[in-house]
Amino acid sequence: MVHALVSAPVRIADAATVRLLRPGDRVDVIAMPLPPPPRSDRADQPGARVVATGVRVAGVPRAAGPADGGALVMLSVPRAVAAELAAASAAGALAVSLC
Repeated sequence: MVHALVSAPVRIADAATVRLLRPGDRVDVIAMPLPPPPRSDRADQPGARVVATGVRVAGVPRAAGPADGGALVMLSVPRAVAAELAAASAAGALAVSLC
């Protein structure tokens, strides 16, 4: 079965990394959870995990302002992966590595 692809805007924490990307590049997207609160006893905090592998960069929008909040990249992904990316983004920061 062929999965329909959607365009997913994803905010990557390191804007300098996004400046290296070009449409057509393939990337892995890695989720890094937010650190627990300072007074938390949570030693079971999950580490970084790969959310998407080998997804295609569809576009790299121009930054509208300062890059201290990361930068957007448009990824072409199956619909289910887009939902995973949105959930991971809400729970922490995202990074990419070039494939």
